[in-house]
Formats: sequence, C-alpha cells, structure tokens
Amino acid sequence: MVVSAVTLAAAALAVGTVTALPHAPWSSEPAASGEVAVVKSAAAVTGPKTLSLFGRKSNGHLYDYEPNGTGGVKAAVDLGGGFGEATALVQAGQSENGAGSDLYFRMANTLYYTAERGSETKIVGNGWDIFNLLMSPGNLGGTAQDDIVGRDAAGALWLYQGKADGMLLARIRIGTAGWNGMDVLTGRGDYTGDGKSDLIARSTTGTLYIYPGTGNATADAALGARVTVGTGWGTATYKTLVSTGDSNGDGKADLIAVDPAGALWLFKGTGNASAPFAARVQIGTTGWTAFNTLF
Repeated sequence: MVVSAVTLAAAALAVGTVTALPHAPWSSEPAASGEVAVVKSAAAVTGPKTLSLFGRKSNGHLYDYEPNGTGGVKAAVDLGGGFGEATALVQAGQSENGAGSDLYFRMANTLYYTAERGSETKIVGNGWDIFNLLMSPGNLGGTAQDDIVGRDAAGALWLYQGKADGMLLARIRIGTAGWNGMDVLTGRGDYTGDGKSDLIARSTTGTLYIYPGTGNATADAALGARVTVGTGWGTATYKTLVSTGDSNGDGKADLIAVDPAGALWLFKGTGNASAPFAARVQIGTTGWTAFNTLF
C-alpha cells in the first residue's frame, strides 16, 4: 500500500458514487449502491488479528512497523506522503482474508478507503466531518470484516460494519451521549476471554475501561457494562494508547502505549476481564513522540 498525494487526486476523480453516508438511517442494508472495485472477500477470522503499527509524522508520511512475532516491531517502512491533511486515519483488515492492513482516511469531509494489496483508492462517503473521532475496534458487529466506529459532537457512538470491498453498511448507534468524556477509544479483539471483540476507552481523568462486545449489532446493544481496568492511565503517564491486535502471537489482544519520554510499551493481554493486562514490557526506546498519530 503505497499512496501519495498524486494517486489520491487521481483516485478521487476515478471513483463512482458515494456508497455510505454518515447520516445513513439505522438499517442493516447498505446506505446506497455505488461503483466499487472487486477485491477478495474476507473469510471469518478466529482469534485476534496481528496488524502492523502505523505512524504519521508532521511531513505527512506514513510509516509501517510490522510485528516481529514476539511483541516488538520491525524497522520502519516509509509508505509515502500525502497524508498531512488527513483528519482521521484508521487501519482495518478487510482484504487478504482479513489479514491485510488496509486504510481508511478522512480528508475534506470525505472518507476514503485503500487496500494494502490494491492499487485503487475509493470514496466511501461524504459528510464524515460530523465525527470528532474515528477508529476501528476490529470486528465488533459480528461480520467477517473489521468495522468503523465514529463519535459525533453530542458524544454518541456509531458503528459501521465493514464489507469485503472496503465499503460500509448503514450506521447503528452503539452508545448514547456521554462518550466525549473519553479522550482515547481503541482496542482490536477480545480482552475479556469471551471470544468477542471489545472496546477500550480512556477517560479524560485517566481511568481506563473495557467495554465488552456482545456480538449483537443492533441499536444500543453492541456493548456491555464497562469494566474498570485501573486509574493512572492519563496523558501524564501515556501520551498515546493504541492496539494492533495480538502483538506477540499468543492468541490474546494486547495494548500499546507511548509515554511522555517517547518510549513504546506493550501490555500483553491475559484474556481475563478482572486483570486484562500483564505488567508492561518496553518494546521501543525514545523517539515515538515524533508521530502525531499512531494507529
């Protein structure tokens, strides 16, 4: 997946009609039917995925850190520039049987999708500036593909279930007003040991929570009662929290953190809701605060 500003501009002219709108009605049907490229369908994936860690620097370049299989990351690969104007960057494994590190990005109120193994960038929809946060929790809605979650200005959460071609189904509300009290939403996979993808949230006061996924993709039913992981997780301790799934290959979803000094830390998942993470392990030295976005 090498994308530059030039290919983005060309792709924007080549793509057909909008296929998913942020203001789509609550429905299990696609918001609209548009012109899309054919890509491989994603098969159902068992267990958490292991995806790369991506970072964006102020020069607009994206850097890909592939997992090394033991919890750390390999040397960075520069994927190219042109992403300096993106107001949201989201990784999702839609293609390559759910293993590909595909990318959604928002520019000028429009959400785009590009596949890791594809050559085309596609328009997903317009009107996406209504969300002040976009992320992917993995497969929260129970389909084979990863999903997108957006938070609107009122603090409500909305789930867009993914499709194998990178497009999205119509939105479903999964959280009512109040989510603006969280400054981080992350998670990719199961943290509680029940086999369902969960959502991790950090409050502005530094408390970390897990919202267990139910696998029920109906309005206000996708998340269970939250579990408190602990306090002291605020920005004074960790500037960034992000998950790429199962970082160390043990079958459990993990959490990655960057401290104010720029060091990278891995919290290995245990699969136990009462104590979901083992003691942190340093996997990167100083320098990680050079990224303005990690995902």
